[in-house]
Amino acid sequence: MAQKKISVAESNRAVPQVAQVQRAGARVLLVEDDRALRRFLQVILERAGYTVVPAADGLEAMKIALSSSIDILVTDAMMPNLSGHELCRFVRNSQTLAHLPVILLSALEQKEPIDGEQVDAFLSKPVAGEDLIGCIEKLLARKE
Repeated sequence: MAQKKISVAESNRAVPQVAQVQRAGARVLLVEDDRALRRFLQVILERAGYTVVPAADGLEAMKIALSSSIDILVTDAMMPNLSGHELCRFVRNSQTLAHLPVILLSALEQKEPIDGEQVDAFLSKPVAGEDLIGCIEKLLARKE
């Protein structure tokens, strides 16, 4: 089945307006090696009121997470240099980052964590903007 591509202009309709009021300014570390998808998700999240810190792979994300303040981690599962699975294990084993909610994006239909991964949510790719925002909202609300 062919996936419908959504333009950036169409993505405006996919962003729930409630997110703009409730979580304005929350910092999302978005890790995706596909540049076009990373940019697309970044635009959706920014229009929902989030501050997005993009990273192209797990290694770059690890450096960012250790050096800046973030509220939630959204990561692709399969990436070069350091996979999303490895990044999740690093986050959970870090004293300073273990509290972060983690969303794992995967093209595979995985519902169970892999060996110590401990993610808070799995979303299948391609992910709809409203699904990602809804998941982020739920996880951030749990932190409060």
